[in-house]
Formats: sequence, structure tokens, C-alpha cells
Amino acid sequence: MRGLRAATADLPNSNMQIGPEQGAFLALLVELIGARRCLEIGTFTGYSALAVAGALPDDGQLIACDISDEWTSVGRAFWEEAGVAGKIDLRLGPALDTLDALLHAGQADTFDFAFIDADKASYLAYYERCLRLVRTGGLIAIDNTLWNGRVIDEAVADVDTMAIRVFNQALKTDQRVTLSLVQIGDGLTLARRR
Repeated sequence: MRGLRAATADLPNSNMQIGPEQGAFLALLVELIGARRCLEIGTFTGYSALAVAGALPDDGQLIACDISDEWTSVGRAFWEEAGVAGKIDLRLGPALDTLDALLHAGQADTFDFAFIDADKASYLAYYERCLRLVRTGGLIAIDNTLWNGRVIDEAVADVDTMAIRVFNQALKTDQRVTLSLVQIGDGLTLARRR
């Protein structure tokens, strides 16, 4: 994990990688709920995938969704080195297509955990699909929900900030989940499906 952090630090957009404390926290959550099947929407260089896959049992699986072969290729050697590459099913292409295909294949209610950290404009769409894919009692973790404080600054009205505001507002009244916002990284919302 240290090696992948170092390899990512030299790249443009390195700030898209979650921090080591958040990776450790995600791994702990996966272990706590006894997860075997996980989803990840937004893989970047694969640090969160490495953390989650490392916490899965030997027969566990993480379906990792991303659109960039360039960025995800950075992490693949580190997945191999850590011995978790066999647990990671990387699916390149629009994540909504992948999630819809899983639903169409009858995989609703079969995942234990999902991590969303991708384009902010699609957060609500990713969340709705993950809510159908994750079992009752399963957990969805959503990154960047504090957005460096911009979500409460009314003067900020860019597309990503507005999307996160809409997302946060929607979750606030969602009776299908139990929520907690953890002040780790850039804000991590945890939604446990009821």
C-alpha cells in the first residue's frame, strides 16, 4: 500500500486517491460486516481496491468500476504484489452500465459493501443502483461528501459542488438507510441499508 501511495503521488490528479487512514477504515468496515462481495465505483490507481480486497476472505470478490485503463493500470502490479489481484474484477467502462448489467443479471441484494468515489454528478444514480445491489444490512460508503467545506459555502455553485449538495440532501431524508457522516478524508458518508 505504501508503494502504491508513492507511485500515485507523482501523478497528476494524485489528490483523487484516498488517504491511508481512509483505506484502513474501509478495510475495517469490510471486516466488521463480514463482507464477501463488494463493489467499487471509481478506482483511480487502485488504492481503495487494494485496501478492500485485502480485507476480504480468500474467496471474496470486489467488482471495481472505472473508465480509465491508464490510471487503473498503475495499481495492477501492486494488487499482484499484495496477492489480491484474483479478488479484484476490474470492469472498464461507464459504471452505470456495469451496475445496470449486474441488476439485469439478477444480482440485486447480493453485495455486502459498496464504495462510491467517482464523478460527483452521477453520485445519486450510483447510490440508487448500489442500494438495490447491496443486501439488507449491507453498507454503502460514499466519499467526498464534505467536499472541502464547499457544500456549505453558498457562494460556490460549480457542477460538482451542486451535485454533492443535492446528493447529501437526498440522503438526509432517505428512510431506506441508517446514515452516519464520518469526518475522515474529505467526508465519508456511511449508509446502512435497512
